[in-house]
Amino acid sequence: MIEQHLPAMGCGTCNGSMVSLLYYRHWAETQKPARDASVAGPAIETDDTAAAITCPKCGRLMTKYRLSGGVANRVDVCVSCDEVWLDAGEWELLEALQLSLKVSSIFTDTWQRRIRHENSEEARRSVLVRLVGDADAKQVEEFREWLAQKKHKPEIMAYLYRR
Repeated sequence: MIEQHLPAMGCGTCNGSMVSLLYYRHWAETQKPARDASVAGPAIETDDTAAAITCPKCGRLMTKYRLSGGVANRVDVCVSCDEVWLDAGEWELLEALQLSLKVSSIFTDTWQRRIRHENSEEARRSVLVRLVGDADAKQVEEFREWLAQKKHKPEIMAYLYRR
């Protein structure tokens, strides 16, 4: 069991765990949400498998899903068996990120799209900082926020673009 009333089949070799999503969904419905989402826990050590893995039950390839934009770990899911594989430490990581009650949401297109968007925005910002420096990048972001609130944004943009 990785939590009280949440059974999991553990691997003695790698310390990973296979969790039935049917049991997980039932367990998650009976849990109370965390009280303070702003508290960050200590860094969690995990053993994320980078390569594709096969489902221990059916032998099919499992699909990897990113947890968040700031964490490289991915959760492996077998869509045939409706099971999730958690590498050693990943359940603790999910708890630290306050995602232990949201595991089913991680597998949605909306969640994965949001992560890709966050990563894309961070990459764009990194390029901007590299080109103009941190101070100027902050001014650009402030201007962008100011511009977003203006009624005549297209006209302002056209004026700036023409030189």
